Amino acid sequence: MLALERRNLILEKLQTEKRVVVSELSQLYDVSEETIRRDLDKLEKEGFATKSYGGAVINENVSIDLPFNIRKNQNVAGKQKMAEIAASMVQDGEHILLDASTTAVFVAKALKEKEGLTVITNSMEILIELSDVSGWNIISTGGVMKEGYLAFLGSRTEDAIRSYYVDKVFFSCKALDPEWGIMESQEAFGSTKKAMLSSGRRKILVVDSTKFDQTAFSVAGKLRDVDVVVTDRKPSEKWLARFTDAGIECRYPES
Repeated sequence: MLALERRNLILEKLQTEKRVVVSELSQLYDVSEETIRRDLDKLEKEGFATKSYGGAVINENVSIDLPFNIRKNQNVAGKQKMAEIAASMVQDGEHILLDASTTAVFVAKALKEKEGLTVITNSMEILIELSDVSGWNIISTGGVMKEGYLAFLGSRTEDAIRSYYVDKVFFSCKALDPEWGIMESQEAFGSTKKAMLSSGRRKILVVDSTKFDQTAFSVAGKLRDVDVVVTDRKPSEKWLARFTDAGIECRYPES
C-alpha cells in the first residue's frame, strides 16, 4: 500500500471515528508504529488532524479542505436527496453547467435518465462519470488541474465558462453566510463560481445544511445572485425568511 493511500484511509477513519490510535493503526495496516506516527505528522502538517498522546484527533476546522475522495463519501444520503431534487428541475435537451464539487457529481449521476443534455463542467470526476452517456454533448472547460481536487481552475477555465450561457447552473459552496453570502476556502474556487454565476439563466445552489451560518476565505457571490437553494433538510425559519426576502426559492426533502 502506498503511503498516500494509507494516509487517506487514516483520514477517512478520522472522519468517521474522530480519533485514531497509533497501535491500532499499526496492526490494521501492518506497518510499524513509527510509520504511523510519520503519517499522523503529515496529516497534522496538512491541517487535517491534531496529534494527541498515542494517536490523533480530527481537526474540525471548517476552513480545511479535505481531499476530494474523502469529501465525496461524506453525507452521501443527503447528497443523493439533493441531487434528485436538482435533477427534477432539468428538462431534456437543456444546457447546464456543473461545478467541481462532490455534490455536483451526485447531480450528474441523477441526470443520467435525461436525454439530449449539454453539460459543461470543470470537474474531471464528472467528465469520467458521464463518459458512458450517449446522446449528450459533454464539454470540458479545460484549465489547470488543481492537485487533489479533480478540478480545472484558473483564467482559462473562467474564460471558457464565460463563453457560454446555459439554462441552469448547478453549484455548491464551502460556506453560506447571511451577510457575506456564498463563500469558498480558496480564491481560485471563488473566482470560478463568480464566472459561473454570470453564465446562466437560472442559478441553483445545491448545499447541505452543515454549510449554513459558516464563513470561509473567498466571497464567490451574494445570496441575491442565486435563484434556487436546494438543501438536505428544512432550514431554520431565519434562513427561510432570508431566502424569501431575497426572492430565492428553497427546496428540500419533505421527510
